[in-house]
Amino acid sequence: EVQLVESGGGKVQAGGSMRLSCLVSGFPFDGYAMGWFRQAPGKEREGVSCISNNDGTNYYSDSVKGRFTLSRDNTHYNTMYLQMNSLTPEDTGVYYCAANRYDVKPDPSQYTHWGPGTQVTVAS
Repeated sequence: EVQLVESGGGKVQAGGSMRLSCLVSGFPFDGYAMGWFRQAPGKEREGVSCISNNDGTNYYSDSVKGRFTLSRDNTHYNTMYLQMNSLTPEDTGVYYCAANRYDVKPDPSQYTHWGPGTQVTVAS
């Protein structure tokens, strides 16, 4: 059974930090590109950051570049991480991890496997 489970969300003050994790099972993690997406109330789901399956190719949206860092552990834990620093209220939303077989793209429609999401709230 394919499973992606996000953890690490919660509430933080503006300027704070948070680390999200996505634990994957049920498919070959090292064969899939991975991504983090977020959705704020009333807005479309947007790509935050993506990473290739094995060569480190990555993408960051302009709104998070320099503040967020995505990493993955293919060897031991089948887990992807998103370190978020200097958080602002605009970072508030439900954060989803997702997997796609081929490409490092911030387009949600390209992703076939999704987690249920974790809420991140940044208070001003």
